[in-house]
Amino acid sequence: MNWDRIEGNWKQFKGNVKQQWGKLTDDQLDVIAGKREQLSGKIQESYGVSKDEAEKQVAAWQDRQKELNRPL
Repeated sequence: MNWDRIEGNWKQFKGNVKQQWGKLTDDQLDVIAGKREQLSGKIQESYGVSKDEAEKQVAAWQDRQKELNRPL
């Protein structure tokens, strides 16, 4: 799934993001507004991980969204 689709449907994806990264607040998710770099930065900040680790987590999450949103 490309990131443009995630950004365009951010309200639907926010719940999945909250499940994955529970430390992120609703206010932070509103600020992120579907921006990949913002999400990565907030993960780094909230979880104390490196930029590379945050990017790896975001990429893995993005890949899982493909599986979850695949038509039957």
